[in-house]
Amino acid sequence: MAKSTTANKHSSAIYANGAIKPSRLRRLIPASLTQRWSRWISKRLPPQKQITLSHKGIFILPSGFGLVWIGLIVLLYLFGTNYQNNLVIGLSLLLASVFHTCIIYSYKNLAGLTFNAVTPPQGYAEDSMPFPIMLTGHTRQNNPDTTHQQICLQFSYQRHVRVKQMHEQTIAIVPFEQPKRGKLNPGRIKVSSYFPLGLCRAWSYVDLDIHHVIFAKPEMCDIELASHISDNDNHYEHGKLRPGVDDYKGLRSYIPGESLKQVAWKQWAQDKGMLSKEFAEPEGLPVWLTLANTSGNDIEHRLSKLAWQVDKLSQTQQIFGLILDDHIINQQTGEAHRVACHTAIATYHAPTNMNPDFNPSNVANHPWVNHHDR
Repeated sequence: MAKSTTANKHSSAIYANGAIKPSRLRRLIPASLTQRWSRWISKRLPPQKQITLSHKGIFILPSGFGLVWIGLIVLLYLFGTNYQNNLVIGLSLLLASVFHTCIIYSYKNLAGLTFNAVTPPQGYAEDSMPFPIMLTGHTRQNNPDTTHQQICLQFSYQRHVRVKQMHEQTIAIVPFEQPKRGKLNPGRIKVSSYFPLGLCRAWSYVDLDIHHVIFAKPEMCDIELASHISDNDNHYEHGKLRPGVDDYKGLRSYIPGESLKQVAWKQWAQDKGMLSKEFAEPEGLPVWLTLANTSGNDIEHRLSKLAWQVDKLSQTQQIFGLILDDHIINQQTGEAHRVACHTAIATYHAPTNMNPDFNPSNVANHPWVNHHDR
């Protein structure tokens, strides 16, 4: 499997958010016609998890250079017939045959390509979000390279990535610039190529039904923890992990003299050395990150602060819970808990009619909450 990504470096005609401005010709097309075209494409090429290009979804038209080529063919043919010059007529027919051959190779360059979406990495708002796309093509005999070359992929109004030479399986990283927090569906991917001579432009659209959650952009701030403890207590003394016997934490190197009951014999049998199982339990009272206690100029500013605090507390392995209005995530730690908190923050929408009886300060008495009082 190879990874081939050559990004578009043109900086002209780019908006401040990284999106590509539509061309002048495209801006002249009426919006109604564009919408009808989009609906027709959606019916003809519906979203699928895996798509293989065929004649049903490949479109071919002459490029700008191709139109000049056709004009030259017509001009030479008229010149040859007018002056009865068989050599010029033959040259025009030769150029026409080259153009016809390019149409066939343009189609073959895209036909048979299979597209699969790979799970994208975690991403934050206003950053460039990479979407890995796996391309699978037909290989030549006794050659790891395929017949597919110079393939461009891009989301609508986004930078394109060029795959110069495909192997049997190639992963292309297609960028999506500066997405907003929340659920993101980047839409269709435009696949295009000018191979082999640039006379024809072959293109298609693939919708791999990609859905991804974009986390809120973290903003550095002070940790603002809340709990049902007195103001004289230090919040950092609560929610920490201490050695215990309740929850499995992980493995560590074996220390001579420790009980053999703590040894991870399965790992020892796999020749991974002597390792001891480590257990932990939460210390003190549960602590919370709450939207109500987070200061900020607006809701987005406060959510960004919450996102940074979630990452910071997860790095220190501190147990904490999250309260977003009446949505509560119980106290926990670990990567799964961090992702759950980020997902809740990313998909948060301020309620129009919040429960008037709900008070974040009384969350300790909520029936959903598991207390870790020690």
